[in-house]
Formats: sequence, structure tokens, C-alpha cells
Amino acid sequence: MLRYKVRALLLSTLMLPFFGVKAQKKTINQRVDSVLNLMTLEEKVGQLNQYSGKEVTGPLSERKTNQLNDIKHGLVGSMLNVKGVKATREIQAVAMQSRLKIPLLFSLDVIHGYKTIFPIPLAEAASWDLDAIRSSAHIAAKEAAAAGIHWTFAPMVDVGRDPRWGRVMEGAGEDTYLGSLIAKARVKGFQGEKLGGTDAVMACAKHFAAYGAALGGRDYNAVDMSDNMLWETYLPPFKAAVDAGVATFMNSFNTLNGIPATGNSYLQRDILKDKWGYKGFVVSDWGSIGEMVAWGYAANNTDASLKAITAGSDMDMESHAYITSLAQLVKSKKVDIKLVNDAVKRILYKKFELGLFDDPYRFCNETREQQVLNDPENKLIARDVAQKSIVLLKNELSLLPLSKTTKTIAIIGPLVKAKRDLEGSWIRQSDTTLVTSLYEGIRNKLDRNTKLIYAQGTDIMGKDQNNFDEAVATAQKADVVIMVLGESWDMSGESKSRTDIHLPGRQEELFKAISATGKPIVVVLMAGRPLIFDTISDKAQSIVYAWWLGAEGGNAIANVLFGDYNPSGKLPSTFPRSVGQIPLSYASYSTGRPIKNLNDIKYKSAYIDMPNTPRYTFGYGLSYTTFSYENLKLNKDLINKNEVLSIEFELTNTGKYAGEEVVQLYLQDPVASLARPVKELKAFQKIALKPGESKIVKFAITNEMLSFYNRNLQWVSEPGQFKLMIGSASDDIRLQSVFRLK
Repeated sequence: MLRYKVRALLLSTLMLPFFGVKAQKKTINQRVDSVLNLMTLEEKVGQLNQYSGKEVTGPLSERKTNQLNDIKHGLVGSMLNVKGVKATREIQAVAMQSRLKIPLLFSLDVIHGYKTIFPIPLAEAASWDLDAIRSSAHIAAKEAAAAGIHWTFAPMVDVGRDPRWGRVMEGAGEDTYLGSLIAKARVKGFQGEKLGGTDAVMACAKHFAAYGAALGGRDYNAVDMSDNMLWETYLPPFKAAVDAGVATFMNSFNTLNGIPATGNSYLQRDILKDKWGYKGFVVSDWGSIGEMVAWGYAANNTDASLKAITAGSDMDMESHAYITSLAQLVKSKKVDIKLVNDAVKRILYKKFELGLFDDPYRFCNETREQQVLNDPENKLIARDVAQKSIVLLKNELSLLPLSKTTKTIAIIGPLVKAKRDLEGSWIRQSDTTLVTSLYEGIRNKLDRNTKLIYAQGTDIMGKDQNNFDEAVATAQKADVVIMVLGESWDMSGESKSRTDIHLPGRQEELFKAISATGKPIVVVLMAGRPLIFDTISDKAQSIVYAWWLGAEGGNAIANVLFGDYNPSGKLPSTFPRSVGQIPLSYASYSTGRPIKNLNDIKYKSAYIDMPNTPRYTFGYGLSYTTFSYENLKLNKDLINKNEVLSIEFELTNTGKYAGEEVVQLYLQDPVASLARPVKELKAFQKIALKPGESKIVKFAITNEMLSFYNRNLQWVSEPGQFKLMIGSASDDIRLQSVFRLK
């Protein structure tokens, strides 16, 4: 009996370093080591085990019983899909019954909002407004943290150049530079300046790496690319996330040049943990450790566990591979305990940073949960972000903005009264009572003397024309027609790859029928990806690309349609004319036979059956006002690698409306040791000007902006001439010059 009392006393003494006042005298690393020294091998493996808790708080089941037993015995490090203060407190209390009382991490896919639903990430990228994007992530984190969540599986920072891939909706588009800045903004928004605040959560940079280049745009598919393409295009947003202090990484489902990312030592150990010095931890994507068996890279779950832990995958999400295999692999000397210890320490460190060892329930405050989730300010911020995300694609004869005193407005289409679709893909729980439809948003804008008439015309995937006549009759009664068309919310997102990204169903045929009335038509398109809509592009007077804008989408679109907000969005992705052009990016290569004259494509790198330009280019977006670019000045035309080239020009609002212009700076290295893209975005500024107002816009060109990865993967700049391009879009260059690097 005395022996057991001594052991209990010893244990309580050792636990002091991470509980109470004494804990404050030790560094986090010292506290982590103190815990690690107390752990059995099985408890260590348990910290690397993540379960989904969809059933853990529900009715009694075998799965629930098993999970609770594992938690009680310290064999679980994290739970996903448990949300709400009541549920997370209940499960955390079970963890506090374990021998060492190591708290759980609660994680959730908070992609574009928790309770307050913001625009999908691709839409937010169209704002080119880093402060707005950071604000969106902060509100999402604040709400999630108030609901007991510690960790979100966002941001997705994959570069996506294939709109057939459904997950383009989750990212920031096609550009490496813009994507890197947005990655930083989202990490800072989710985490704040430092982990540990109860208004923030841990972020997770995903999917590491090159998932956006899945062959054929098909989800979960293989990726095959050169090291230069990997390092120059697909890795920089991840490095930006590391530099921003992202707490965790998630590996990807794809193989990279034949090796599944989950078992890829080059990605996870050589690049992330060694070259970049990353101190956070890596979680597998759902079941991706076990999926190495299906890939043919591992013989079974035991072999998959060996390859995953060796490659640097720290936490197993729902493969149940580590928990069943890893301890035995260590005991049989097939896995070095140092690898397990390193993974455990990385996870424990984050739990200490969050303050969970000091108070496992610090994120479980019901009063705070109610206050934060019902904060009316969140709704206003969501509306602001939503209207900034809208892109005006066409506006012939200045049809927009519409007058609020228009006598009769017809609003036609399958998405006029949509609410669930406005929320978009990847939300945790739909609550359409919080969503304002476009119909409601417009109705709230109109003068009481304006008549609003409505017809659906067709549904999203409609195969008949039964209701076309009613829609045409409705349009004929109106002074102006607003058509609301697009995808349903479940047509883009994970596992939503499509071979055909034309506007679905018979929606363009409905447009043709309405267009034949001769009435002026504004088309509002809602979608989670770039779509193809040729007839509308050619014939509609005005086109508004509204994405999926979240709960305040209806109000935001109405603000744009009626001029209460002047649209300022720019496309973060190129819109193709045909699926046959995909993948497509503005940052292409000239080839040895470039097209110099669009009317002369014989023996050029071209398609012969359609125009060889995109429908809408990266960086494109109109405003209700106009801007002039004048008086470009460079402080010198020859610089060395240690100098900064200063550039300035005058931007003037030459129109009738106050507005914002996204000024874009592109560079080209025309002659280099490797062929370089025809242009690359290197800087931008979003500038607000009143009518007639001018501003001197300044940029600085550094050697870093002139550098690239050479054939030896060295980050270098090379002497020679560079082309400077400044404009309103990647194909709308207003000012050009050249300079030389010596």
C-alpha cells in the first residue's frame, strides 16, 4: 500500500509543472517534456489518434462506447465533428478521467464561417481585399472558439487552375502570389497574432501538396509535375502560411510523382520540417493513411502506419491505423520511438499554447457562446465581405446600377429565392432562417411604388421548357429583367468534380427566350467555380458574378444592383470559353510558336476551332466608374541586386461614381536560363477614389520579385532586361516600361 501511495505522490508532483502557478515558471518545451516522460507508449500513440465524433454524443452505440473508452484511457488526442460548448465540455470531461488528464483538441471544418456564413473562399479571393478576408476568418474563428472548437481545417491554400476540380471553391484561385497573401491573411484571421486567445482557433494549411493539380481536375487523383513547377507555383502559399505562424498542416489525398503525400518524406520531412523549420504538427486528411493501401503504396494498415510516421505525418485522422499498429511497430524496432516522441511533442506543444493544460474547459463558456454567436456585428461584416466579393463582368450602356424607382422589375430564374444555395458548400450546419435571398434583398431595396414580379422559368437542372412561357410573359410586363442563374450549392466542393462546367440544365435556353423579348437583362450568376455561359456572355447587357456569398448574399447583391455599393471585385481565376482550354492560366508560356496575331494562327500554338483567348481573364472586373493610368515614372532603368526600383504613376477616377480600383503590377523576364511565364503578378493595391480624385500610386521592385527557381532549384535572379506592366487586369495593361538588372 505504501508503494502505491509513493507512486501517487510522485505522479502528482510531476503533474505540477503543467498545472497551476508553478507551471508559469517553466517554458512550454519543459512542460511538454515533463508530460512526455510520464507517458506510456500506448498513451503516446493515443495522442496521434483522431476520431470523428459525429456519434459520440448521441444515442448509445458500440462506436460511441468504444470511443468513450479510448478517450477515458488516454488513447485519443483529438476529436473532430464535436461542436458546441455542451458537447465539447461533456467529452473533455471524459478525457479528464484518463490517467494523465491530457486534454483533447476539438477540431472542425470551419471553412467560410461557423454560424455566420461568409462567401466561399474563392469568392472572397475575388475581393482582393486582404483586410476583409482576414476579418472573415476572424469572425469564423471567434464563433467557433465560442462553441468549444480549438482547431479549424482551413485555410485551403492549394493553387487551382482547373475549374473542373470541385474544390476550387475552397481556395484562392490560380495565382501563387495572390494565394500566398490570402493564405497569410486567413491564418492571421483564424489564429490572431498569437495562439491562446479564446477568440481564435488553430489554423491548418491544406492540402500539402499540389492537390490543386490533380489530373483531369478529378478529386483524389494523382499529380505528376516537375520540381520547378512544384516549388515555384504550388509550394509558396504553404511557405507563406508557415511564415504567418500556422499551427498545423494537413497532407493531401493525391500522389506526387508516384508517392502519396501522406507517405511523402520529401514533402513532410525534407521540405516542411527540415528546410522550412516547421514546428507545428501534420494531420492526415480523412483516412489518407489507410488509403495508401488502395494506392498500392502500402501492403496494409500496419505498413501504411510505418510509411506515414516515417514520412512525418504526425496525427492519424480516422484511418485507425496508428492506434492499431504503431505501438507494435515501435516494440518490434521497425519504428524509432524518436519519431513517435517528436510527433507527440508537437501536438502537446499546441495544447499548451492554447492553454488547455491550465484549463481544459477554457473554450467551454456558455455565456460567451451565446454572446458571440448572436453578435449583430457579425452579420454586418458578412455583408461587407460579400459585396466586396462580387465581380461585374459586363455592363453595356451602363444598365447598372438600376434605379430604385423603376416602375416594374421582373426577377426570373431558379435561384431567385434560393437560400441554401447562397450558403454554398462546406458549411457545418445549414440554417436558412439566417439567410437573405436575392428576392428578399431586392424587395427591401425598392421604392414602394415599384412592382416586383417573379417567375422561376426552370429549375437548375431542368430538362423541359414547361414554364418558359410564364417566364416570358412575366418579362414582357417589366421595364427591366433580372435573371438569377447558376449552380446549386452541391455542384461544387469536395468530390464534386465535373467534366462539363457549362451553366447546367436549360438555363441558357431560358435566357435566350427572355432575351428575345427585347427587354434589358441583368444576369446574376451564382456558383462555386468559374462556369462557361457563352450565350449569356455574348448577349446579356449586364452580368454580375455573385458566386455563393453566404447568409448576407441577397442583401450584398442588391446593394450592387442598385448602386449602394460600387462593385470592385476582380477575378482570381481565368474563365475559359471551353472545357477544352483547361487547365488555363494567365501565367502561361509563350511557346516556340506564340500567337502574335489572333487572326493568324496557322502553325501556331493554338486551337483552330475557337478563339484562343479566355472568356474572362485573371484580374478582370468592371466598376460603375472608370479609371485612368498616367505618367509612369521609374527612378532608374538599371539596378543591381541590392537596389530597389521605385515606380510611381497617377491614378484618376474619371467617372461619375466613387469606386475602388485594384491596380495590378506584372513582370516578365523575357530571356532567362529557363523559359518564364509571359507575365506574373508581383504586386497590387486596392485604392478608393472619389469622382475626379487622383492619387500617386507607388510600387517598389526588389530582387526577390525578379527571382525564380533555376534548374538546380536555387532561388536566383539573373541579369538582363525585365518588362514592367501595370493595369486593371492581366489582359488590360495600361502602362508599360522596361528596366535592366545588372
